[in-house]
Amino acid sequence: MIEKKTICEIVEDWLKDKDYFLVEVTVSPDDKIVVEIDHKDGVWIEDCVELSRYIESRLNRDAEDFELEVGSAGIGQPFKVLQQYMNHIGEEVEVLTKDGRKLSGVLKEADEQHFTVTIQKKVKEEGMKRPKMVDEDLNFTYEEIKYTKYLISFK
Repeated sequence: MIEKKTICEIVEDWLKDKDYFLVEVTVSPDDKIVVEIDHKDGVWIEDCVELSRYIESRLNRDAEDFELEVGSAGIGQPFKVLQQYMNHIGEEVEVLTKDGRKLSGVLKEADEQHFTVTIQKKVKEEGMKRPKMVDEDLNFTYEEIKYTKYLISFK
């Protein structure tokens, strides 16, 4: 069986001096290899093809047959690595917490321990007839959530 560590090392070698980053590598027991990469400006098919050829050139099909799939972390898919959070600061995201709350807001900041999302909520001030919208920052640790993903808007 092909080792995940081997694939990660090959991919990291290809990534040197590039603005791409590795999102995920999976290797199934039947040697189906799936590599997901991402880039702050999107992923180009030509680069996926180049990475695929690079990986294949460093593996021996005669020793072990494998299936290889190289692609981008899909838009609208949950974030898997910190760099995805960093790339989407200032953009709308959807967060599903482990306690079942689904929130939409603007990703304000992110680091290794937590991230902050600015949501809008209605607040009725004393003496006012109608509630008004106010911004509220919500802080989350990564353990508190089921997922965070980029919110696609067609406005």
